[in-house]
Amino acid sequence: MVVGVDDMAADGAARLPAASRPGGRTARVRAAALRATEDALIEVGLARLDLADIARRAGIGKTTVYRRWRTVPALIADLLADMAEQSSPRSDTGSLAGDLLANAHLVQRTLTDARQGALFRAILAAALTDTDTAEALRRFYEARISEWEPCVYAAVERGELPAGTDAREVIRAVSAPLYHRLLTGEDIDPTHAEHAAATATAAARAGAYRP
Repeated sequence: MVVGVDDMAADGAARLPAASRPGGRTARVRAAALRATEDALIEVGLARLDLADIARRAGIGKTTVYRRWRTVPALIADLLADMAEQSSPRSDTGSLAGDLLANAHLVQRTLTDARQGALFRAILAAALTDTDTAEALRRFYEARISEWEPCVYAAVERGELPAGTDAREVIRAVSAPLYHRLLTGEDIDPTHAEHAAATATAAARAGAYRP
């Protein structure tokens, strides 16, 4: 299905602390608002998300929030864009199996992180009922798949995979079983990540992802 984001602190997206990001007051305001949005999504979900509450949680003026984001969907879209921007880069292990395993572990760590797992569940639930959130989520995952698909192209060049292998489908196949476990409330541990990566690798080598 999709790719995940790394867990380098409290965040599966390996996002930098707000204080370490470049930019002045505007960047700090954005970081505070997005962090507050994460908190609110986890605590109350999309249906009860309110720009005035975000402003209160972030300690910034309501006028600032309304002027910059205008609507809750726009705020969610900016949150997902920020998560994509701050996500960890793909691994380059020199082999398809190694790269896909790194991707799978990345997703697994994200989805089992206490904060990020809850955040993704809230966003996925919101996307099922809100078309703007669904579109923002789609763009987020398109960005993450684009980050990882070069490992498939490299595998084709090395002769590990048949020409014409659909790189995006290979990357989706790695994380799909892990997201299924998230949605059904099942445990997700490193062995599940290893199995997902091994299955996707074997299928790709067998030509399952050729058009």
